[in-house]
Parts: sequence; structure tokens; C-alpha cells
Amino acid sequence: MKLEFHFDFGSPNAYLSHLVIPEIEQRLGRSIDYVPVLLGGVFKATNNVAPGVSMQGILNKPAYMQLETKRFLKTHNITKYQQNPHFPVNTLMLMRGAVFAETSGFFEDYVNEIFHHMWGEPKKMDELDVFEAALIASNLPSASILEGIQDPHVKSKLIDNTTTSVARGNFGSPTFFVDNEMFFGKDKLRDFEQYAAAQI
Repeated sequence: MKLEFHFDFGSPNAYLSHLVIPEIEQRLGRSIDYVPVLLGGVFKATNNVAPGVSMQGILNKPAYMQLETKRFLKTHNITKYQQNPHFPVNTLMLMRGAVFAETSGFFEDYVNEIFHHMWGEPKKMDELDVFEAALIASNLPSASILEGIQDPHVKSKLIDNTTTSVARGNFGSPTFFVDNEMFFGKDKLRDFEQYAAAQI
């Protein structure tokens, strides 16, 4: 059984899911593979838009979504979360960095730190100097990462990840898979876990 989390750092709900995943892994006794995808590419391929865009002009729904987030934070004891004032942030550099980190031995640290700089202590991470400063502050190999994100193989891998994810049914982030069974959104984490547990 393969468990996957298809994510983009630009999604606050992907960050919140990331914080809860260790609890799920512990209960299941299984690891969940992180798959970097480019959310902008997913949206373009599926003719989808961000919730902030789709909810414009809708009465009550944005307020309810904020309430749902507050409930999620309380349920999971999450204290390190802030709305990024620069949202939306172009995550192309960040996601290429994740692909590079996968092959360079510091993927877990990279994911933890970039999520932190996006949503724990939010910054405008689509600016190169801000991105570089965040990498340095997190003791990540900034020079190697900045070189790595220009590698054609890294760029191609991110495109492949995104294309394959869409082909499997993905239309946003966070998206989870138990083998080929898909679950979308942080509110489906319970269903994802229950389905996975039933397959063990």
C-alpha cells in the first residue's frame, strides 16, 4: 500500500495537513510519501482557481472557511500558523527546491523549513533574496539549492510530478492518495486515514 501527499507550499491547508501527518503516520505505522507538485500547473491543467478567487462575492462562505480553519487549529493544537500577508506567493522556486532536495538528502528538513517560512513566520518567498535568506537562516545549503533549481532535470521532474498527479485525478492541494484512491482537502484527512487503516 502506497500513501502519498501531493503538496504545494503555497497552500495553507497543505501546511496544516503537514503538521498533522506525523500523528497519522504514527497511528497507521506507515510513512506517507510527499510528492511536490506545482499548484499553478495543476490549476492550469484542470481549469481550476484558488479558493480565494472562487469565493469572491459569495456571502457567508469565506467566513465559514475561516471558522473551519480555527476549529482545525484548535482540534490539532496548532499554534504556529499565520496567514501569509503576501498571499498568493509564486511557489515555482520553492517547489523546484523541493524536487532538488529529494535527490540531495535533506528533503524532510527543506519541507519543514519552507513550510515554516511560508506559514509559521510568513515571508514573501517568491523574492529570490528572501528565499535565499530563509534558506541560510534554516541552515540549508542555499548555494546548492539556488543552483539546483536551475537544473533542467529538476524542472522536468516537477512538471512530470504535476502532470502525473493531474492524470490521477488531482485538481488542487492538499491531495492524498491511498494507492489510487484519492482524497482532497485537509477536511478529508480522517477519511484518508480510515481508508488506509482498513487496507492494512
